[in-house]
Amino acid sequence: MGPWEGDPPTDPRYDPELLAAGDARNVVDEYRYWTMEAIVADLDTRRHPFHVAIENWQHDMNIGSIVRSANAFLAAEVHIVGKRRWNRRGAMVTDRYQHVRHHEDVAAFVAWADAAGLPIVAVDNVEGSKPLPDADLPERCVLLFGQEGPGLSREAVAAASGIVEITQYGSTRSINASAAAAVVMYEWCRRWA
Repeated sequence: MGPWEGDPPTDPRYDPELLAAGDARNVVDEYRYWTMEAIVADLDTRRHPFHVAIENWQHDMNIGSIVRSANAFLAAEVHIVGKRRWNRRGAMVTDRYQHVRHHEDVAAFVAWADAAGLPIVAVDNVEGSKPLPDADLPERCVLLFGQEGPGLSREAVAAASGIVEITQYGSTRSINASAAAAVVMYEWCRRWA
């Protein structure tokens, strides 16, 4: 969108620089020309009560895409478990609008989830997992995703109150981690949003 045409709005949510120069950000029209702080404040009034967590042991390139999907599905917060640094490219700057918290390891993450009263729902196609359509997805929960390739660590699977898998019909053993995250977040929203 180019510079604002006509008299500029006086609402403090609007950014004078964006009004003057235009707004090229990837935001819905409702937030066009708003300050980043105003957008985050508005999102905070209606975030969903599910959280998303990702194990980050191998600097997985999918984390940014998972953060982007968490923003699209309005997750309460994203949790990075393990390495603090992650590739933000796939987030397409949505991490500016999404709360992201770091946990040093699985034990610290589990302690946080327990203190918050949030059950951990692991997503992986391992023995004992339930197909997503039949699985319990509590309204308040943390959806925990593993690394591309190795999936979730044993420690993470052991900490979960349930494990779900996405039903697949082709020859591949698994789908991309960020695609899996988007599927499960969509299913949570289909049930609860």
